[in-house]
Amino acid sequence: MSKENRVLMVDVGSDTLKLAEFVFTPAGEIILEKFAFAGLEEDESGGTLNSFAEKYRQLLVENKFSARKVRISISGQASFARLSKLPPVSGGAGVQKVVEFEARQSIPYAMDEVVWAHQEIKRIVKGEEVIEGAPGEEPTRIETETEEYETLIVAVKSDQLSAYCDVVISCGQKILSVEVAPIALFNASRAVQTDDRPTLLLNIGGRSSSLVVSDGGRIFVRTIPIGGDMITQQIARDFSVSMAEAEDLKRRHGSVALGGAYEEPESELAATISKIARNVMTRLHGEVSRSLNVWRSQHGGNFPQRLLLSGGGSMLQYVVEFFKEKLHIPVDYFSAFPLISLSSSIDKEKLLDVAPMFPELIGMTLHDVARCPVDIILLPDFLRKQELLRKKAPYFYAGAISAIVCLSVFLVGAYKLREYNEKLVAGVEKEVVATERMSENVRRENSELNGIKEAYDTARSKFTSRNHWARVMEDLQKRMPDTMFLVALEGLGDQVEINQDNSDDYSGGLFDAPSSDSEPKEEAAVFVPVEAEKIQEIKELRLKGYSLILTRDLLEREFRANLQDSPFFGNGDSDFVIEEKYFIPGRGRNNLTSFVIRLKLKDSIKK
Repeated sequence: MSKENRVLMVDVGSDTLKLAEFVFTPAGEIILEKFAFAGLEEDESGGTLNSFAEKYRQLLVENKFSARKVRISISGQASFARLSKLPPVSGGAGVQKVVEFEARQSIPYAMDEVVWAHQEIKRIVKGEEVIEGAPGEEPTRIETETEEYETLIVAVKSDQLSAYCDVVISCGQKILSVEVAPIALFNASRAVQTDDRPTLLLNIGGRSSSLVVSDGGRIFVRTIPIGGDMITQQIARDFSVSMAEAEDLKRRHGSVALGGAYEEPESELAATISKIARNVMTRLHGEVSRSLNVWRSQHGGNFPQRLLLSGGGSMLQYVVEFFKEKLHIPVDYFSAFPLISLSSSIDKEKLLDVAPMFPELIGMTLHDVARCPVDIILLPDFLRKQELLRKKAPYFYAGAISAIVCLSVFLVGAYKLREYNEKLVAGVEKEVVATERMSENVRRENSELNGIKEAYDTARSKFTSRNHWARVMEDLQKRMPDTMFLVALEGLGDQVEINQDNSDDYSGGLFDAPSSDSEPKEEAAVFVPVEAEKIQEIKELRLKGYSLILTRDLLEREFRANLQDSPFFGNGDSDFVIEEKYFIPGRGRNNLTSFVIRLKLKDSIKK
């Protein structure tokens, strides 16, 4: 048998790691080749991931498992499962939104911290419709059937799931699927079950127990945090021994005490252990009863007609009798071995000791031979993307071939097009040469035209601006008050240089302060002209002159007001600046003052 037909089933329990290698024949037969079990120990954080990595690699080497394909199931304690009823919704998109809403409400973790999936389950609800008849006639009763849908939501913490997958991948194996153990148990029961009787499946594990109700294709799952380890812990406390010694005592003397008039074991040790086991089983029965009440009241389920036990904790003596007494229904051990065959190399006595722990391992094999009733697969994002790429690989290959064919056609077409274009280019080259000669002539004539136009524009500009200064002076003369007159005018620009050595030597301003009994000195009206050749662009005018003393404002208000509508001078506060004035109230004939005013031109005058 080739290795490609071998698949390793890995069941990660709460305290036990179970491995079984199966071979699938072309005829559809499932053969158990090897199996191995190992206990898992908690680390400091209370988890078993480190122990899983160590034990898994150890079992692979010691038992020489050769399968390269792996399916994994995770215990119910490490997962979350919830059955929710869906409201009547039409359309796949509407159902998906409702399921996502239910998942967010139900899963007790942030959605980005879990990997979750769901499956819709159809339920046929039978009812009765009463149609009233004529007076005196009995009403007609018609049986009705209504379809309702439920969804089973399953989630696992993504970091825990990735940790398990990383260990398997590091061993060079390929992961086919990851599911939760209660779902694998349900699928195995549906494959073995020959009728639709409501069945209660109870897997009693080490730290927890998984309760699964199978009711005509419907499923109800609940994880109960009570398992066989609680008996071991109580034995260790009562007898003051280690957990290993307590587990050994439970295996050698363990049983569940029978109620009523049953005789206790002769050994006091065995009697004490049986009472401890009964107390734990009584607590477990209480949780089972509460779960069945939820199943019947909230989901309209039927009470189970039988109980099938599995798991390591179910191997205690008198467990079957205990649940018969409590539930009053037939109780037996669940065996999924009718679904498989055993290899001749299997140690059947060793297998018999652990047979109740095999249903989940066998339930996972059904994915390779048939479609399971509940097909919920959980994969980390990186594995899901790899699987998606694997499924799309044929399309990639087909796309690559299509691209090569299209490229070949394109290259042939491009070659033909190139030949055609070369012919066109050869015919057009002559026309291009003639056109370039004409273009050169046009550029030369255009250059000459631009030179003539530039000379014309320069002459036109000078002609237009030759009377500009006359208009500026005329406007200035028109707007100056009659009692003001100028003795000098300077043009100011960006590149003005003033010879400070030739500036006015009078301490009182431009002129000496006139005395009260003398005339103004004519020689004081001496101005130093600015070197005109230093100015490239005139932006302001500096006015120097005299004014009669009529007001204290040197007639500046009247002058400023006159300039408001001037087309040549600015009218802002910073455009009319009195740089210097000499002012003394008039006495006798002294009613004259000097001024220096700077006016800003609206438009500068270039030299």
